[in-house]
Amino acid sequence: MSAPSDDRPGAPSGVPPDPDPRQHLVRTFVEGFARPLRAGLAEALESEPPPAPLPPPPAADQTVVLAGHRAAGKSRALPVFETLLGRPGIDLDRWLEAHHRRSLKGWVRHDPTSFRRAEREAFLAQPRGSLIAVGGGFLSLHADLLEGAWTVLIPIDFETYAQRLRRDRSRPRLRPELSLTQELREVYEAREAAHARVPTHPLWAALRILR
Repeated sequence: MSAPSDDRPGAPSGVPPDPDPRQHLVRTFVEGFARPLRAGLAEALESEPPPAPLPPPPAADQTVVLAGHRAAGKSRALPVFETLLGRPGIDLDRWLEAHHRRSLKGWVRHDPTSFRRAEREAFLAQPRGSLIAVGGGFLSLHADLLEGAWTVLIPIDFETYAQRLRRDRSRPRLRPELSLTQELREVYEAREAAHARVPTHPLWAALRILR
């Protein structure tokens, strides 16, 4: 149970007020990022003036998309944005697995073409104003579907990306003809270049607007 705040009758002196729950949610989320991203995000959230002009918030009927590399933390970000936006969220990869009753790992390995087709169809089936966390290849392969969406790029540095994917054997290999080390580097660099060509909002700006 939270201690009473100072403005309540009989509150003990020196007890700090309860933190703003939205601010607390954002701070806790940012603390989950690896260094040096964590420090950069924290600084961008509080700096005055902000590092870059802030975009307008999403309209009520505008779809909000959480995008970025595999293992960037889009699924971890989803409940944070659900709270900040007051919208239910959809993890598109999990939706695809449940709807088609297929393992994502096996599907991507054995029939990547039909998976990417199903990925597009699933996204298009969601109503306007949805909150959707998309898979790691979505931003580089389906950028055309994001026109008109409010897309947030969830960042990850290469070292953290490689460490997480080496540890997580549930994810499919994308370039099995390469060594894992080569695959991680080549996929990360190719998708970084593709991400830079797609209009997105940086995570710090999205959090700063919505918190």
